[in-house]
Amino acid sequence: MTTLFSSYRLGELTLPNRMVMAPMTRGRAAAGGLATPSMATYYAQRATAGLIVSEGVQPSLVGQSNPGTPGLHTEEQVASWRAVTDAVHINGGRIFAQLMHGGRVSHPDTTGHRPVAPSAIAAVGDVFTPTGPQPAPTPRALATAEVPEHAHAYAEAARRAIDAGFDGIELHGANGYLISQFLSSNANRRTDRYGGTIAGRVRFAVEAVAATVDAIGAARTGIRLSPGGGFWGVEETDALALNTALLTELARLPLAYIHLEVTTDQEVLIGLRRAWPGTLIVNPVLPMGPKQTSRAEADHWLGLGADLISFGRGFLANPDLVERLRTGLPTAPVDETTYYQGGDTGYLTYPTYQHTA
Repeated sequence: MTTLFSSYRLGELTLPNRMVMAPMTRGRAAAGGLATPSMATYYAQRATAGLIVSEGVQPSLVGQSNPGTPGLHTEEQVASWRAVTDAVHINGGRIFAQLMHGGRVSHPDTTGHRPVAPSAIAAVGDVFTPTGPQPAPTPRALATAEVPEHAHAYAEAARRAIDAGFDGIELHGANGYLISQFLSSNANRRTDRYGGTIAGRVRFAVEAVAATVDAIGAARTGIRLSPGGGFWGVEETDALALNTALLTELARLPLAYIHLEVTTDQEVLIGLRRAWPGTLIVNPVLPMGPKQTSRAEADHWLGLGADLISFGRGFLANPDLVERLRTGLPTAPVDETTYYQGGDTGYLTYPTYQHTA
């Protein structure tokens, strides 16, 4: 019988269990978007996960969303990540880099550049900047000729990720960032080949994935999606049709996986499971909410056809989450005040169960 603790073959990797550490922004990178020794310790502490997906990593400077996040667009950044991937591998783990282009969810005070997006429509809400939250600025709409450059930025960062020792990459196609903006029915008002119809709106995502596959191979490439999610004011009024069309296109590529957030009705997600013939990761709890995924919720989605289950806050607060769930031990809650504050408190200071007893 398949359980959370059954092994799984993912591309060229054998995962010892079906628990994935979900990508989570922590805002602990050094100046210049460099990974740090504390980041190496943080990920190594959680290396018992079947797979770790890193925090969002910007593929270009204009793609940076938040201050304090790491990049993969300079050689110095590549070098800094090697200590992180080495630490995970030495501790027996596997790690993918999540490549995250913020698009309109950014600010000139963070990057020195005006944000870019499918259309000149501001995100809803305040964005993080070095001096605190500020209203999201109106982005510059990309010209048609510029769009492929941003699709290929993911591929270029993916090459750097492999050079830095990552086992693969996940494109961040969820949560209202650039790929999600192109998929959207309200953030994307384009009338060229990258907008309008569903076929037009999925084109950027497909081109970004295809370029990445050409760069590093399909077995090392995944993508995360939030069907109907509504983050940062993004809407998908036709979530089932839109995401079915996208998965149909992506099914032509034998990707490592599709990573779905439970951001819409269960029936829609079951329909997307049918549309996707490959490995499916499901994140059962709404991102940025207060709830941790329980063992029962994980088992529920395994029963509905997920192959792997991702946990966010659970892994953040419990470095030994795999063992806690395996043995029925209680899990610790997160301290939300330390999410993005910097420093090691609330980052490296969550103990394993044996050190709390």
